Amino acid sequence: MTSDDRFYDAREVQAPAAREADHFARLPALLSRAIAQAPGWARQLAGVTPGDITSRQALASLPVLRKRDLKDLQAAHPPFGGLCTRPPGKLSRIFMSPGPIFDPEGDEPDPWRAGRALWAAGIRPGHVLQNCFGYHLTPGAWMVDLAARRIGCAVIPAGTGQTEQQLEVMRHLQPDAYVGTPSFLRILIEKAAESGVPIPNLQRALLAAEALPASLRTWFESQGIGTVLQWYGTADLGCVAYESSAREGMIIEEDSLVEIVRPGTGDPVPEGEIGEIVVTRFSDSYPMIRFATGDLSAVLPGPSPCGRTNLRIRGWLGRADQTTKVRGMFVHPEQVAAVVAAVPGLVRARLVVSGRMADDQMLLRCECEPMPAAEVDRQARMAEVAAMARDKLRLRAEIELQPRGTLPNDGKVIEDLRTLD
Repeated sequence: MTSDDRFYDAREVQAPAAREADHFARLPALLSRAIAQAPGWARQLAGVTPGDITSRQALASLPVLRKRDLKDLQAAHPPFGGLCTRPPGKLSRIFMSPGPIFDPEGDEPDPWRAGRALWAAGIRPGHVLQNCFGYHLTPGAWMVDLAARRIGCAVIPAGTGQTEQQLEVMRHLQPDAYVGTPSFLRILIEKAAESGVPIPNLQRALLAAEALPASLRTWFESQGIGTVLQWYGTADLGCVAYESSAREGMIIEEDSLVEIVRPGTGDPVPEGEIGEIVVTRFSDSYPMIRFATGDLSAVLPGPSPCGRTNLRIRGWLGRADQTTKVRGMFVHPEQVAAVVAAVPGLVRARLVVSGRMADDQMLLRCECEPMPAAEVDRQARMAEVAAMARDKLRLRAEIELQPRGTLPNDGKVIEDLRTLD
């Protein structure tokens, strides 16, 4: 911990350039260890020289590992797809997430790195937490449990459901903080109001796993909860980012390197543009190198007003996997990206699927730089894009060319506007 009680440790306030230098000084060792100790990473990173990966540009040259591929990897190479550096018997816990996907837990004091999220929410040694994430098979509850114990808090392992019992516990033990989903917290508060017996002493709520609309946060605050913050993580990575008292975006956890890439590719997008969250996680037991989460976000400029200096993202902005079925065939964002990569001058593209089911219409809207000035050149470019679209998408699409910067900044690569009736 740091002498300034606002921060978990001094790493949170170090100069951004120093943090970046530290990350890329550590990265070659992470890659070397992963390749040497985990056969799945040896396959994924075949031909990579770890000592060459010392910058964001070099990192962007590595392949991404997509979350949706974990199930097949683990089925082919049980139990963890060859991505874990330790045998199962040397781990602390093993979890199962929907899929199923199996998630290993190492033996570090805070293996899921949720401590910074708790600290930023004002949770301190001696506090009591009611942990309402599920303790059954999935790792969410343990992310909080282990981080709270490292800080020096007592944890009520409440789990989910059993509303009446949960309220009885809260009234008797008076926890300082609730940690769980926003929907269950609302259920607890409304049930307490129905009974006429309020929840005493609940000062903080740290929420995750669901969206937190501004209206719901305001409602929680109107119920007397002074601090209502959220954090973002996955079962594969643990905590990736968290809100602070400034409530201006989410701050990246210190042992994660985050990139925002164009969906369907591994190409980083400019600051502020919405894309897919890709994480490189520094972990001895379960390293993750360019792990594509399938979630959308965007980088915010500058440091947080709270004083923490790490990169900030806007939080969860939707799903990046926009795969859809058109005329009986699946179309993936990677295929749209392949069209862009194959035609010189294309910058971005969006496949718009419209019409009714069984009468699909496809329009490929392409940002082009520079835009062809002459009509004959424009028609030739459109024909080139149409031919490439047939090759990559295996379907015919109408083509529309437009200047750079005209497509919406919402991370969509495939937009499905079809109606069912």
